[in-house]
Amino acid sequence: MRLRKGPPDFILFITTLLLVGIGLIMVFSSSAVTSNIRYDDAYLFFRKQLQWAVIGLICMLVVMKLNYLRIKDLAIPLMIFTLLCLVLVVTPLGIEAKGATRSLGVGFLQFTPSELAKLAMAMFLARVMEVNLDRMRSFTQGILPILVLIALVCGLIMLQPDLGTSFAIAGTAFFMMMAAGARGSHLGLIALSGAGVVAAAIAVAPYRMERFIAFLNPWKFPTDEGFQTIQSLYALGSGGLFGMGLGRSRQKFFYLPEQHTDFIFAILGEELGFLGAFLVISLFLLFAWRGFRIALNAPDTFGSLLATGLTTMIVFQAAINIAVVSGALPVTGITLPFISYGGSSLLFTLIAVGFLLNISRYSTYR
Repeated sequence: MRLRKGPPDFILFITTLLLVGIGLIMVFSSSAVTSNIRYDDAYLFFRKQLQWAVIGLICMLVVMKLNYLRIKDLAIPLMIFTLLCLVLVVTPLGIEAKGATRSLGVGFLQFTPSELAKLAMAMFLARVMEVNLDRMRSFTQGILPILVLIALVCGLIMLQPDLGTSFAIAGTAFFMMMAAGARGSHLGLIALSGAGVVAAAIAVAPYRMERFIAFLNPWKFPTDEGFQTIQSLYALGSGGLFGMGLGRSRQKFFYLPEQHTDFIFAILGEELGFLGAFLVISLFLLFAWRGFRIALNAPDTFGSLLATGLTTMIVFQAAINIAVVSGALPVTGITLPFISYGGSSLLFTLIAVGFLLNISRYSTYR
């Protein structure tokens, strides 16, 4: 197949750069105080995030230039490598931090396999669904094998444990099956089963049950499970319309835990106010529009499904994070794409954008 190549989606590219830039500013602003007191270096987290941003942007540009047809060839080996890493992370080779084992590697070269799994699953499912597109309306021949893979990947991630990432991956796969033409009755059954699995996962883990109960009424548990949500709401409420000013957050002075990772949006809302928060949400909505537009105008089924999966993965994760920070969902540990501190998250998210930009270069709409 010979494809005509054009320029990448300029709006998606600029939107990504803006989100990364805002992320770098907020990582420094939210982490400088604690980093200076704990490590005697106010720039520690900012410097690390900047390094990963540069590496990620370079990888994004390289991926954007790849031969489009070679993307399909990467799906299977990348999925095999991801499964191997997910298995290794739950062995003694995994690196434990804050009660969970989610990383592999040594020193600066550490990475989180579950972040790679988001990208690998989108690519592999797009390849499988393209090949079996005419079987997607059959539960046993089209849907069931995909569900087995989702259960395997999410099961390995749950062993770390990480319910939030498992939920994000399963949600992305659900929307990809919808885009591939799966029956509504099958999707409804999957949604109900998924809700049951999530409920069971919460019920069997006491700390998750405590988080859920605290979510219903955080002010009933102001010193333990409800503390983080309450402090997050204080931060958002203090921001008002225009914010307290960049760098002037009060909650980052050891009041709000995970202020530069999972709850960085609360600090952003406190310092930049409703207008700053609205800008970030608007950028994610713009990202969604361009991403799904790329999916609709992709040159083939694989590109369409891959763009759908990658766009859903990023926007869905952003929606979960913002909902958690604003108290609309229980605390899950999901980071805000492009904005939160975290090398693996930023790197693989930018690589995902590289694939979106690659697909956009072969768009059927000019």
